[in-house]
Amino acid sequence: MSITMTQDLGPDMTTMQDVRTMDYDAFLKLVEGEFLNHPIVVNNRYSRWFAQGEATMGELRHFTVQFSVFSNLFLIAQLKKMLNADSLESMRAAKEILANELGVIFNNKQRQEAKQVTDKDQEGDPELVSTEGTIDGGTFRFGAAHFEWLLKFGKPLNLGFNDLGKRKHGTKSTLFFCDELSRLYGSDDFSIAAGASFAIENWAAAGFWQELEDGLLKIRQRMVPDLSIAFFAWHNRLEAQHAAHTQDELKEIFNDPNFDREKFLAGGREMLESLAVFWNGLEEDRQNGVTV
Repeated sequence: MSITMTQDLGPDMTTMQDVRTMDYDAFLKLVEGEFLNHPIVVNNRYSRWFAQGEATMGELRHFTVQFSVFSNLFLIAQLKKMLNADSLESMRAAKEILANELGVIFNNKQRQEAKQVTDKDQEGDPELVSTEGTIDGGTFRFGAAHFEWLLKFGKPLNLGFNDLGKRKHGTKSTLFFCDELSRLYGSDDFSIAAGASFAIENWAAAGFWQELEDGLLKIRQRMVPDLSIAFFAWHNRLEAQHAAHTQDELKEIFNDPNFDREKFLAGGREMLESLAVFWNGLEEDRQNGVTV
């Protein structure tokens, strides 16, 4: 497929009002209107098709491999986001996500008491793991690593450790998105990184996780009765909280004299464009009969 992206992170002259003169509410309205109305957010052809639950085994395996590459390589972008943080608070926020991805369970005593988990090996089960709390004081479990959740998902599809998550398994469109995620979301320019983060989190909260979960429930009923979809269900519950956190982050940095609003917008736009390359790549593969 043809992949083209601009590397220009300068101001977009099509913005109707000079963003430098906007107050916070007006800027937030502009950002949400532009990001949440991006074609890949409102018209993701692949996830809309996936929600119907009609994927063949080969199509489901192809999706699983490509999604696992994105999920695993996301760790690089998140590490860069942590290392390039502009404050201790931002570093800790990035570390929360990174450590949780790696297997540190959120410390949420109320959730733990409600579930009454007595089998320590089950503490990493995404059906039991909380989506709230903090990694501070949390417990590390190998089985709570998100990649290990994907391994459980892949097992009934005959996909094992060496079939998933590695860069060599990625298609051109998947790797393009992963590299842009690292460049933008993990940027050392905090305005660009914040824009990319805001875009990616609000996309994630806009419903694609629900479409994936809906499709997988149907596929499990129709074709793979032992399919564990907890990875997708857990993230579906989680993402609304992340979107709220990015709004808080934007409000905190909005009046920072070093905050560049144009770069923020450009970083978000480019992040969504690269995201579209990923999903449209999956859709093109589906149309062309690419399977695993």
